[in-house]
Amino acid sequence: MPKGAESLLTVLAAHDVEVVFGLPGVHNLAIWEALGKHPGIRMIGVRHEQTAVYAADGYARTTGKLGVAVVTTGPGAANTLGATGEAWASGSPVLVIATDIPSTLRRPGVHRGVLHETRDQKAMFTPVTKASFDVPSAHQIAAYTDKAVQQATQSPHGPVYLGVPTDFLSAEVPHHTVTKVAPSHEAADLTEAEKLIAGSERPLIWAGGGAARSGAGPAIGALAAKLQAPIITTYGARGLTDGPHVVRGPVHAPPVGKLWDDADLVIAIGTDFDGMMTQNWLQPKPPALLAVNIDKAEAGKNYPADVTIEGDAATVTAALVASVTAKQATVDVEAVNAEVRALAEADSPEAVKLLRALEGTDATIVADMCIPGYWIGGFHHVTKPRGLAYPVGWGTLGFGFPAAIGAAVDHRTIAVVGDGGFLFACGDLATLKQEGLPLTIVLVDDGGYGMLRYDQQIANHTISGVDLTRPDFAKLAESFGIPAVTLNGFDDLKSALDEASGPSMIVVNASLEPPITTSPRWYRKNAT
Repeated sequence: MPKGAESLLTVLAAHDVEVVFGLPGVHNLAIWEALGKHPGIRMIGVRHEQTAVYAADGYARTTGKLGVAVVTTGPGAANTLGATGEAWASGSPVLVIATDIPSTLRRPGVHRGVLHETRDQKAMFTPVTKASFDVPSAHQIAAYTDKAVQQATQSPHGPVYLGVPTDFLSAEVPHHTVTKVAPSHEAADLTEAEKLIAGSERPLIWAGGGAARSGAGPAIGALAAKLQAPIITTYGARGLTDGPHVVRGPVHAPPVGKLWDDADLVIAIGTDFDGMMTQNWLQPKPPALLAVNIDKAEAGKNYPADVTIEGDAATVTAALVASVTAKQATVDVEAVNAEVRALAEADSPEAVKLLRALEGTDATIVADMCIPGYWIGGFHHVTKPRGLAYPVGWGTLGFGFPAAIGAAVDHRTIAVVGDGGFLFACGDLATLKQEGLPLTIVLVDDGGYGMLRYDQQIANHTISGVDLTRPDFAKLAESFGIPAVTLNGFDDLKSALDEASGPSMIVVNASLEPPITTSPRWYRKNAT
């Protein structure tokens, strides 16, 4: 009979898991040892538990596959919560496997003082996961692992916690047969949706992260072409589809916001209209709203829909393409895009230099919650699905570099980070070197927390707490054996990126003003 740790990994392998991110601890060493019997699963050892989950999240966002993190008991598990919350708020399919104290030492309701013991480890994860499970017996370790994977990967996606008492990992357990559950998509009744579309003259498509996760890009592109409707994408849907109907700018830009204001029908696909995209719901409810969402409650929680179609975004949108009547164009999307780019050029020529340096790259871009990341999230033209990962679900500073480690497992990646956020996980330069990942870090050094400095400046407050003592970042990278160059400004960034290969760092000494996507500059708020 297999041991519990071997059975856990067998289930993961049966679900096509090929890479796991983790940190060893005294309670989970059995999993690391069992990896020798599962050569198809690559364990990437990181230097902090939060990095393990961020990397799993970055891997999930950029590949569409399940991201898995393995951490140890108590403080190890607790260290993951910020990253788990980001995965939860962004709908990422992530499985967090954490060991717990031995079942033989647990006394319900009593904290006995066992090493790493908590009163209820699972309870820490409940607010920031789609589902949380504690394995109740060694014989059920495989069944619960199977159940947790299914939960994370079934729509709506989200992170799942699986707690495993450490003694279960070394116990002999029965074999378990994994039965994959194929998603079923029932045909939706499109009658009311067809009426709304037929009666509209100026339809607008708003595509969100749920549309991206369902692979709805081709269907949305086809629907836009048939209806001659502009496509606005949320941060989570950047690159969903690329064509003449895609608006290449944020809805926070007045020319794009005007598309919303002028539309007589908004077709919302895989979105919940969060506050970051709607300027905290200052966008007025459209005259008519058609919502397509896997979860009816999510579809209507912020803007009540006139018609809601509950179902998979790709399947429902493809059915709409086949059923609706073609329309004539009423919006010149190319002119809107030109107006948005001119606005960005006038607002910050330096930021546009950053954007131009990234144009044409085939690399996946991972941006942190920093001013350069805000510019990329709002204005970078993403040309492929899953080509941008950006932490606006929970807004977790420090996401960029560790999430890029996960993304770089599958594809050449560029992480754009600030000096403050990068220091959250700079120890994982060791992971980057150890694994030889094709990741280039573009670190924009403005001397501290630039966004917070801006907040204090515009409020006429004393500048405090935001100017940081920093290392020589290039020398720091080189101390880990990672090549690094330092630039003053963005003029030479494009050539530096072209020359970078393997693990590398480009330090850019520059300071940018925040873009109009940041809340102090929301035009709808400032107009009231």
